[in-house]
Amino acid sequence: MNQTKISRSITLKHLVQLGKSDSYLNQAINSIKFYYEIVLNIPNRFYSIDRPRKQEKLPEILAKETVLKMIDIAANLKHKCILSLLYSAGLRRSELINLKITDIDSTRMLIRVAQGKGKKDRFTLLSKNVLVDLRSYYKIYRPKTYLFEGADGGKYSGSSVLKIVKRAAKKAGIYKKVTPHMLRHSFATHLLEDGVDLRYIQTLLGDNSTRTTEIYTHVAVTNFKNIKSPLD
Repeated sequence: MNQTKISRSITLKHLVQLGKSDSYLNQAINSIKFYYEIVLNIPNRFYSIDRPRKQEKLPEILAKETVLKMIDIAANLKHKCILSLLYSAGLRRSELINLKITDIDSTRMLIRVAQGKGKKDRFTLLSKNVLVDLRSYYKIYRPKTYLFEGADGGKYSGSSVLKIVKRAAKKAGIYKKVTPHMLRHSFATHLLEDGVDLRYIQTLLGDNSTRTTEIYTHVAVTNFKNIKSPLD
């Protein structure tokens, strides 16, 4: 191994020892490759760098009963509506705070998600129960532009949404870390368990690829319930 390869190995080993993430390591490797390929004009065939394998983690899911408990235990109607929409529509936190009053289509029972991830518009579900709460919420809070606005007007903050979710989880007796995205994961998994076609779930979530949505097949438990444990 020449001095150049030794230097690269030491640098990457040091980053691993520091506990840097796989994405950080990949960025470091890209920087090294750029330096040798573009700056020094050394062809790629003269060296190789092993990249860390991408971790394939399953999404964390909450039971439907647990989600409903979080919603029921919410501090006020505004918080209840926020929790309900994250779950019942499978929204990302950024999509929730960007919702405008005009995005709620009570005639077609749909929610328009404008410029979601990937800068794409889509429609997702509007729950009848949530619509009832939203109408009551509107009469009390009177938002002007965005569906959820701060005390001084303007868009509600993402950090406030996170606090609402964490507080509701704690009050519901959930001791693991709960995030807004877990409610989105739970939405997709529960639809799949109820027999909804994966392609429709993909459309509702706004996923670019079915491969992204297919991960929920690994956490849906409907089929597992029909399998008897060898110990039973």
